[in-house]
Amino acid sequence: MKKYLWTFALSAIVLAGCSKKEEAAAPAPAPVASAPAAPVNAEEKVLNIYNWPDYVPETMIAAFEKETGIKVNYDTFETNEALNAKLVAGNTGYDIVVPGTSFSPSQTEAGFFQPLDKAKIKNYANLDPAIMMGLVKADPGNKHLVPWAWGFTTVGINRTKVEKALGKMPMPENAWDLVFKPEYTSKLKSCGIAYLDSPTEIIPPALHYIGKDAYSNEPADHKAASEMLAKVRKDVRIFRSTMIDDIAGGKACAVVGWSGDVNIAAGRAKENGSKDVIQALLPTTGALIFYDTMAITKDAKHPNNAHAFIDFYLRAESGAQVSDELSYPTGNLAALSKMKPEVSGNKTIFVDAEYAKKLVAPGKFTNEGRQSISNAYNAFKKGK
Repeated sequence: MKKYLWTFALSAIVLAGCSKKEEAAAPAPAPVASAPAAPVNAEEKVLNIYNWPDYVPETMIAAFEKETGIKVNYDTFETNEALNAKLVAGNTGYDIVVPGTSFSPSQTEAGFFQPLDKAKIKNYANLDPAIMMGLVKADPGNKHLVPWAWGFTTVGINRTKVEKALGKMPMPENAWDLVFKPEYTSKLKSCGIAYLDSPTEIIPPALHYIGKDAYSNEPADHKAASEMLAKVRKDVRIFRSTMIDDIAGGKACAVVGWSGDVNIAAGRAKENGSKDVIQALLPTTGALIFYDTMAITKDAKHPNNAHAFIDFYLRAESGAQVSDELSYPTGNLAALSKMKPEVSGNKTIFVDAEYAKKLVAPGKFTNEGRQSISNAYNAFKKGK
């Protein structure tokens, strides 16, 4: 029941974030038993995928290759900016890419992706209607994008090291204070503060922290966020595309990062024998939800193979494997009952209904807005 309660709460969030004028997502049919991989035509048995690092179960690619005979070339990028530059340049050489929803609206409008042939995706019915409604703003009609996974940008800590660094100072009520308020950062710099090294990953949380629209395209707002960040710049030691190894290895005790990465770091630290407590926190003012999505590029040379992989990925068993191994929630509703209970019940992976109401829905950046955000971020990072 709790799982379905969470789904209804998330539905309320995403519906509230959608304009009445926007096209509604078509209701997804009830989850069905996993269908076999879609048949592959005479296309060259090759598939080129471009995705984020640390974002695919260890055995999944090999299992798909064995079942279909399709050779997968799997490359990674570290920021949405890097993927966007590749798409803008054209001739990507990739069949499937995995953009985030702060970039995918403009990418879809620009015609970088081809429409999905849902007849070739038999397991499409396994997708969560609430998640698909959340993607409507990025992809009207759900024509181009399929969820890879989702999560939220938040504060992650090594609680053992943070409490030691704070001494007698109590933990703040709002976790964002740990990384954005000088009173706390001045103490935590001794054990390491890390930020995601991307303008569109840092400026939105900073905007949210100072009470602005997290996805504002206004230069004045970006300047205000940069000015707030400038006050803690001297205390920030590390800028990374992901800080899994930094927090797992003890180089950082407080991070602005992705919920799943913090949970991955907690697992790695435990595997390495550390007794430190590593946690993804749930700030009282909310965290920023994101969706990472699969899209087939306009210039894909192997679109049928791409559809076959998407269908394979949308099996209930595949969705469960993603969350069990990567600590990121899947958009696959049929996968929930197949997950490990400690994963489906983890409130920093699948947040509860009350906290879901605090998650900030993704917004759309204009090209001018992204440039302004980049300028504000670079000024902060350079200490200017």
